[in-house]
Parts: sequence; structure tokens; C-alpha cells
Amino acid sequence: MKKRGLGKGLDALFSSDEEILSPDTEDVPAAEEETKDQNVQIVDIYMVEPDRNQPRKTFDAEKLQELADSVKQYGVLQPLLVQKEPDYYRIIAGERRWRAARLAGLTEIPVIVKNFSAQDSMAVALIENLQRQNLNPMEESMAYQKLLTEFSLTQEQVAAKLGKSRSAIANSLRLQNLAEPVQKSLSEGLISPGHAKVLLGVTDASEQNKLAVRVIAENLSVRELEKIVAQKSEAKKEVKKKKEDREQDLASKIAEDRMKELLGTRVTISKGARKGKIEIEYYSEEDLERILAFFER
Repeated sequence: MKKRGLGKGLDALFSSDEEILSPDTEDVPAAEEETKDQNVQIVDIYMVEPDRNQPRKTFDAEKLQELADSVKQYGVLQPLLVQKEPDYYRIIAGERRWRAARLAGLTEIPVIVKNFSAQDSMAVALIENLQRQNLNPMEESMAYQKLLTEFSLTQEQVAAKLGKSRSAIANSLRLQNLAEPVQKSLSEGLISPGHAKVLLGVTDASEQNKLAVRVIAENLSVRELEKIVAQKSEAKKEVKKKKEDREQDLASKIAEDRMKELLGTRVTISKGARKGKIEIEYYSEEDLERILAFFER
């Protein structure tokens, strides 16, 4: 099935220099001004449900409770953006507000009903969360990936629309190369994006995971992790060099034995960093003539 670009409505949203949706401002009374001219409806809170494709998978319990306390005092001042389904309203943007309202014991909630296609609604949810910086690093990475794959955008286009550098998008996408346990630790905030960046330099998944566990257990800083990774890298290089030296020594010994057998005299092969030498012993003028005659065949 051919991927399609962003719908006309989303292209308009993307082309704006402003955020497509207002930030979470439920605790600021002035937020009422942002919605006074919009078609706001008040609906039963139990008729509203989250979107299962919502990019944000985790919600900070403490911050959610703080928002719920604010909602108790001011109410939900910024309506949810929803789409009408046959028997419920599906949240496009504002799940955090919905969760806080339920915690606060509200039975009704303000919404703005929009009619988006499935792809457009996903794009709105992705961009809203990315602009609000509500996502953890792995959720953010997956959100960028969806914008790239579902809407055939380039990294440059995503960066331009979100006001970020292309390298920031690329670095975020690279987090998906981490071992799954490491991704989980990053999602849960047990390690930082700085730690993750260092761990990306470790190609072995098992070693990545061991180092991540050590970061958590020993509360290592990014600088300390960098030092450990550098030391391990140097140790591996030394082991590799010794192995290569052993292999070269073995090859030299085989060559020495072969030449000794062919020439009937002692042969020594010495190697340096860039070159080496072969020493062939002879014991008389006649012996030298015999060896030279061998090479003249």
C-alpha cells in the first residue's frame, strides 16, 4: 500500500511557526482565552477514551497528581482534541488532561471535536507530544520514526517542522540500536541520554547491557562511563594485537621450518613493525654455493 503524505490540514499545521496545539496550561487561568472562539463541547468523561496509537506510553504519577490538584481548583481550561467514534470520543491530543480530570473526580470534560483521518490523527498526536517535550527519549525516538515511515518525511523535514537540528533527529533515531534492556532503562529514566550515547559505541548487546546495569548500580556519571568504555576498548585492541602477533609468529615459524627443509641449513625470520629480515646460515664456501644454486634453479 502506497504511503501518502500529510493531509492538507496537517500541512497547514506543519507550515505554522507556532505550536499546533497549546502547551499543557491547565493550571493557568489565562488559558481560557485560547479556546473562547473555538467550538468547545462538554461531554461525559466516561465517553472519552485514549487512542491506542498514542506515542506516549508512560505518565509521571507525581506530575499527573499535581495536574489533578490544579484541575480540582481551576477545572480543565484547555479542551481535549477528540474525534467522534460511533459510541465514544477518541482522544487525539490531551490524554494527560483526561487522566488528571479523572483523578480529580470530574464527570464532564471540555472537548473540541475534529474529523481527522487515521494517519492525520496520529500525526497530530505525535507532533503535539514532541512539541511539548512530554515524551521520554525512547518514545521520542519512536515518534520520529513514525513520522519518517508513516508520512514519508525526511530527517531534514522532520527537523525543520519541529524546530530541531537534523543531527538531533538522527541521534534520537540511533537510540533504537540499543539493546532492548538498555532501551527500557532509558525509558524509565534509570540511565540518561548521555549514558545511552556512550553505550551506542559498544557494539556487543550483552556488553551494552552489563555496562548499563553497572551505571545504575554504581550511579556512574557519563564521564565515568566514557572512561570505562575507553579502557575496555583499549584492552580489546591489546588482546587483538597479541593474537595477531601470535598468528604472525606462528606463520614465521612455519616459514622457517619450510625453508630449513628446502635449504638444508638454519633459517631465522625476524619481523619488525613494518618490515622484517630472513637470515640463512652457511658453513663453508661450498655450502654457500649450494644455497645460491638452489635459488638459481
